[in-house]
Parts: sequence; C-alpha cells; structure tokens
Amino acid sequence: MNKITNYIKHHKIKSVIITIILIAYYFCLPKLLFKDPTATIITSANNELLGAQIASDGQWRFPYNDSVPEKFKTCIIQFEDEYFYKHPGFNPISIFKALRNNLKSGGIKRGGSTLTQQVIRLSRKGQKRTYFEKLKELILATRLEFRASKETILAYYSSNAPFGGNVIGLDAASWRYFNRKANELSWAENATLAVLPNAPSLIYPGKNQERLLQKRNSLLKKLLKNQIIDSLTYNLSIIEGLPQKPYPLPQTAPHLLQKVVQLNKGKRIQTTIDAKLQKRVNHIVKSHYNQLSQNEIYNAAVLVLDVKTRQVLAYIGNTPTDKAHQKDVDIINKPRSTGSILKPFLYAAMLDAGDMLPNSLVTDVPTQFGSYNPENYNKTYDGAVPASRALSRSLNVPAVRMLQTFGLDRFHHYLKELHLKDLKYNANHYGLSLILGGAESNLWDLCKSYAALSSTLNHYSETSSEYFSNEFCEPTFLASKHIDFGKKTNDKTLFDAASVYLTYESLKEVNRPESDENWEFFDGSKQIAWKTGTSFGFRDAWAIGSTKDYVVGVWVGNADGEGRPGLVGVQTAAPILFDVFDLLPNSDWFSKPFDDMQKISICKKSGYRASQNCDDIENKFIQISGLKTEPCPYHILVHLDKTETFQVNSSCVDINNIKHKSWFVLPPLMAYYYKTKNPFYKPLPKFRDDCLGENRVSIQFIYPKENNTIFLPKDFDGKTNDLILKIAHSKPETTVFWYIDERYIGSTKDIHELAIIPKAGKHLITVVDEFGNEAKRWITISE
Repeated sequence: MNKITNYIKHHKIKSVIITIILIAYYFCLPKLLFKDPTATIITSANNELLGAQIASDGQWRFPYNDSVPEKFKTCIIQFEDEYFYKHPGFNPISIFKALRNNLKSGGIKRGGSTLTQQVIRLSRKGQKRTYFEKLKELILATRLEFRASKETILAYYSSNAPFGGNVIGLDAASWRYFNRKANELSWAENATLAVLPNAPSLIYPGKNQERLLQKRNSLLKKLLKNQIIDSLTYNLSIIEGLPQKPYPLPQTAPHLLQKVVQLNKGKRIQTTIDAKLQKRVNHIVKSHYNQLSQNEIYNAAVLVLDVKTRQVLAYIGNTPTDKAHQKDVDIINKPRSTGSILKPFLYAAMLDAGDMLPNSLVTDVPTQFGSYNPENYNKTYDGAVPASRALSRSLNVPAVRMLQTFGLDRFHHYLKELHLKDLKYNANHYGLSLILGGAESNLWDLCKSYAALSSTLNHYSETSSEYFSNEFCEPTFLASKHIDFGKKTNDKTLFDAASVYLTYESLKEVNRPESDENWEFFDGSKQIAWKTGTSFGFRDAWAIGSTKDYVVGVWVGNADGEGRPGLVGVQTAAPILFDVFDLLPNSDWFSKPFDDMQKISICKKSGYRASQNCDDIENKFIQISGLKTEPCPYHILVHLDKTETFQVNSSCVDINNIKHKSWFVLPPLMAYYYKTKNPFYKPLPKFRDDCLGENRVSIQFIYPKENNTIFLPKDFDGKTNDLILKIAHSKPETTVFWYIDERYIGSTKDIHELAIIPKAGKHLITVVDEFGNEAKRWITISE
C-alpha cells in the first residue's frame, strides 16, 4: 500500500514538474521579440520610398517587413542555413561540427547556429557568446518554431540583421548600399547583402573589398552548383561591382515626412502622394527658387489636392534653400497674411445671399473709412466696375466697399464656416482690412476651402442637384484614410452651387494687375479658376487655382516675413501655379448647375435686373437667390427736345414734340472716374434755359477725403506746395463758389479744381453752386 502511495506521490510530483516545465517553455519567449526603435518611413501611393527619418538610437532600422524577396531568401538560406525548412529550430549536425572545431581550436571559431537561433540571438542583445547562452538560444529557437512560420522567421531575420555600420535590416541595407528597393536587386546584390550579417563589423561596403568580393562570389558559385542560377547569370553576376559607400536615402517629400513623424513616429506610412508628380513639382520649385533667390526671395510652398478624393497628390513645404533661410520650416501649415486670396469668398457670399448679381456695377472711387484708406494696386479708379471684373482684376477699393455693404460680421461668419483655423479673433479685430490681408491663414486651409467649393459643384451635378453634408472636410495624405463626405441633402453646406459656379466663371478670367503688360503665364487652352494675392509690404505672394479635378496652391515669400520688391502673387506665385497645372491632365469645365439658376433679363450696362427704363437687355442665367436683388438704379427716363440736345418739359415744349429716352446716369463722383475709362459715357443733357422745373443737382468731393489729415510738403526752394481741392458736379458747366472757414476763396466752372495754401489746423471747406446747392468737408493741415 505504501509503495502504491509513494508511486502515486512521485507520479504527481513528476506531473507537476513537467507541467511547470511546459508552462515555462510556453512563456519563455517574449510576445514581442524586438523592441528597438525604428526609422519613420513614408512611401507614395504606389509604395515608392519618399523619405525616411533615422531611428532615435541613430540606426537605420526600417519598421518590420513581413515580405522577404525570393532572391534574398534563397541567398541567405544557401549561405547561412541550407536545412532551414527541415530542422525544428536547431541543426544537430551543425552543432556537432561547430563543437568539434571549437574544441580543437581552443576557442569559438564556428557557431553552427540556424537562422532561427540567429533571430533569437539578435533579439537578446548584449548576451555573451557562451555554451550556456547557446543552450538558451536553442530552447528559445524551438519555441519560436512552434509559434511562427518559417516565412515569419525569415522576415524577423531580414528586418533585424546587422548589415554594417548603422544599417539594420534588409530594407535599409538595399537603399543605403544600392539605392533601391530590395525586390529590385540582382542576384549579385542579394548575394552581397546575404554575406554581410555574417561579419558586419569586419566586412561592409568600402572596407575589406577583397574579402567581401570573395564571400559574395563563393555564394554565387554555390547557387550555380545547386542549379539555382544558370551559368550566364553567374558570369554576369561575378563581374558586377561592389557598393563603395552608402547612398543617402531619398528625401522626395521631407516636410511631409516631418508631419508624419509627429503623429506616426517609427512607422512605415503609405501616403497618397503621386511620386512622379512630387518629383516634377520639386524640380519646378527648385527652378523658380534659383530665380527668386536672385531677388532675395528664398521660400515657397506648393500643395496639390485631388478634388474628388480630397487626397494630397504633392506636398512641397519649402524650397531647397539653406538653414540660414529656414529650409526645414514647413510653410504649408504656417499662418501668413492672406492678401486678396479671400476675395472670391466674399463674392460668392454676396451672390449666395442674393445681395448682388454676378455683373452688378460696384463703386470704385477714392474711399476712406475713418483712418482706413484702401487703394487699388495701380492707384487708379474706374468709378464703377462690374463685380465680376472687380474680382478678376482684384481691385481693392470695390472689395472693401462690398465688404462694408455686405457686413463685416456676416462675412466673418462665412469664413468661420470654412474652418480657417488661423482666423482666431472676432470681426472687429480685423476690420475692413480683413478682405485685403488683415487676417492670416495657411496654404492647407485655403486649398481645402477651394477644393470644397469645386467638390460642391461636382457633387451637385453628379447627384441630381443634391449636396453633401460634410463637404468642407479635411484633406488627407494617408492612403489608409478615406474621406467621408457625409449624407446627401437638399440643403447647401455653405454656398449654393450657382454662386460657386458664377464665382469660378469670374475667376476663369485673367486677373493680371493693371500695370503688368507682359503676361505670359496663362495658357488659354486650360480652363482654370484661379486667384492671386499679395500681402501688405510685399511679404506674401499667393496663387490658388482649381479645375474640376485638381486644386493647386502656391505661396512664395520669406519665412522670416521680410518683404521684397516684386514679391507679387501674379509675378512670383502664378508662374509656379501654371507650371504645376501643366503637369496635370486637362479637365473639363464645371457643369452649369441649371437647377439652382434661373434665366432672367439683365441690364447690359449695369449688370442689375433690367428695369423698365433699361434699353439694352440680355437674358442670362443667375443664381436663384439673385431674384430678390433690386432692378437697375442707373437708368432713368429723360425727356428731350427733338435734337436730343436739351432736357425739356411741358412748360417749354409741346408734349407731342418731346422725345422720351432711357439714359444711363451715374452719381457725380462715380461718373467723374467712370468717364475716364469709358469715353462713350454721356452725361445728362442740361435743361433748356426757357424750361421751368426742378433741376436735380449733386455735388461730391473728390479731394480731400472726409476728415483727412494733410501734410503739405515743400519744394527745394522752401516754397510750400499747393493743396488742390476737387469736386464732381452733376452739371459741370455750373459756376461753383469755394469757401474755407466761411471765407470766400474763389470760383470755378467746367473744371472744378482750386489750389490753396491753408494754415496748419482744422478747416471747413464749403462749396456752393449758383443754384444754392452746397457740400462741406472737414480737413486738418498738419505742421
């Protein structure tokens, strides 16, 4: 009985011991074999390497790759472990031979390790090479064979084997030594890499070339002997040279790499970048940089988006300048003064709100809002100009006046809906200068906004006049991320389709500045909606354009904010914009959103809805919200004599002899400038002297402006220059009397200009015409 009891007891102890051993064996291998930091890798949409940042420990160690090229797989097995697919993690015959040789030599001359054992040794860094350590490696190797497939073990090895210097893993080695992907290497190149891990500290490119060549050719001969390669391949392979020094890794998109590092450090990230396009845009930027740097303009950025997928196709964060000029700064997401680049959004907002029609005349005269005095680029005025032309010509004064009419808070709300993250303050902080660069934004947000407008139009046409709820979404440079445009809806997200289309129709026109006569960048065969912008002080130059399929955004300037003469959007950014568009496929123009438009009668001269007095009418499609705009205010019905020389009425002419005619009449100040650009503009005929009736008279100051502070400079001889007073009178032939502080100073007729030299201080200028009509203006003359 005792024997049976003892037997059972011993049997249980054995079972427990065996169980403990099995559990220990099961858990002896860490779940994660390799914890070393890895380099950050970005690849293009077709998996071409775009750039890499070295691992934090200073090693070129690419992230784990489970794909091992067949040629390298064959070479490493033939060189290191011929029985790899047959053994359970260790090879008894190899161990026996290694042990025998080592005992004979009195030291460790031969390892006898399998590839599986080498993977274990690589994962257990810093361990001494002792027989006890070998035993542990053997046990762990068998455990690894249970847990992982042979292909996985090979992938572990190829991703973590040392290849000389600070190069770890096959992927890094193939780029550093042969400047291309591992699966593109020849037999000779794969053989070279296969022999390197055997003694990486002793043999690596540029050192011990004869010994490296001998090992490589020996392996190639073995491949020939085992009929893995034929004699022709062998003979060609042995004459291939060896790599002499490591190549630098590609830096095709260095600023995008830095962006990826912030979020995905140490990972291999496939981006949406079109590698071919990225390289060609890099070349364009470099070429323009070489020219711009001659004018001390050192930085530029370019972003290309696919409208339909909202993917980033090219990302150039800066020029290839030097560190002194901040070459590492990614300009694409940096806030810069917007210049005129926001004007299209104001135009679209006013159309969308039904505040104007596409070609409604807007005022372009000298204007002052308190101390703010906007000016056009060429410092001239048109008097009145169609809104679409004001946009395409990027006129500043009409834009500011349109913003004042539309409402600063109202427009600020629209901009906030665009999710411009650098628009951080309330509307009053920016004031009316908001539309001319008083606010800041960045190339990413602006391109995103233009892409959203284009996509709104595309989706409206593609979905039988429906919108998407998430149209103003963030673009992506990650291939794994797909944009969700939200649900279909009948409600617009921000702008209606017709307003966007009409805005783009205006932007399709060449918006060159008036002083630029050597325009050579616009290819008329390409239909592109585009806009330039220049910030105050010539610090930022912008150009953003969109087709149905692509958005291209360009910023040019100096990262430190230094302004330069000639740093103008149309001269520096636009040429880059069109060079980039030349690389992209041509796109059809946007489909007209008929369901969001209506055809009505438009006054040709004013661009307003035709009134009963308009005599030159055309039928045009407008946005539906435009139906609530007022009819033309500039056409009136006048009564003329038979010769159409004078205005008359029934007090002086028989009713049957009066001609009734429609007449286009602008307010005096608008007319004063309008007729300088429109020679066929006819002022209203004056009333015949014998006619009784009310003469409508208007007087407006041209100069000085309201509450102006004026400094009168002196000539070289010390004489103070005159102050020239100017007014516009609706009947120029009328005599006008001038007063300063109620003191008479003279009269004018036909041309109403008067020169005076007032004393320093505040003065009231008064003008009175012969009919008693008057106008007043306060001015201050500074010392």
